[in-house]
Amino acid sequence: MNINNLVLITGASQGIGRAIATRAIEDGYRVINLDKKPPTTLLKDEIFHPIDLTDVHAIHELIPTLVKHEPIVRLVNNAGFIRPAALEETTVDDFDAVMALNLRAPMLLAQQLLPSMREAKFGRIISIASRAALGKEERTVYAGSKAGLIGMTKTWALEMAQYGITVNAIGPGPIATELFTSGNPPGDPKTIKIVQSIPVKRMGQPEDVAHAVASLLDDRAGFITGQIHYVCGGMTVGLSNAS
Repeated sequence: MNINNLVLITGASQGIGRAIATRAIEDGYRVINLDKKPPTTLLKDEIFHPIDLTDVHAIHELIPTLVKHEPIVRLVNNAGFIRPAALEETTVDDFDAVMALNLRAPMLLAQQLLPSMREAKFGRIISIASRAALGKEERTVYAGSKAGLIGMTKTWALEMAQYGITVNAIGPGPIATELFTSGNPPGDPKTIKIVQSIPVKRMGQPEDVAHAVASLLDDRAGFITGQIHYVCGGMTVGLSNAS
């Protein structure tokens, strides 16, 4: 089977996902964007499919249709969301909703695309995790979902290596998305403190994450698998004390 240039990206209509889609197209890929909301402007070589990724039936209905039209051997699991709450305030509804999107959907998508990857003897699965997987206050469910995603990444890497499929994850640090900036305006004392704690002394940009994803999507990245790549300006190594 010839390996095509198609990549499926979830949550690619805004934020980090948008940067990943934009970079992928710049690198010569065609993008299938699965998101609840459409992008503001459709990119060249981008196909948008509206979908609620927490709906198991919707995934099982859409993906076989896409694969029947053309094999998909590159997957970027980017869609996710947070419901911040202290442990005593975390509800079962919070748990179910976050896990359904952040953890269950990536598993279902990987399952659906695995036959195409095996047949091609090639595959790339990249999941956007988070530094929160290492522990963060008021992130019981979110941190649990991202830690679970890291665990699945390592497990899949071992299971799928024999088929030429690599599986990796990206752990972003503070990234200046619209969502982050709305809660942490530039110049705000809280934002300044965050930036001062980052060893490289700047906020991360969505394009920083997109660059990491692009390197792992590459056909030449076949010896990198089961790894968690932290795009955090050095914060995972240690926080900066210099002002």
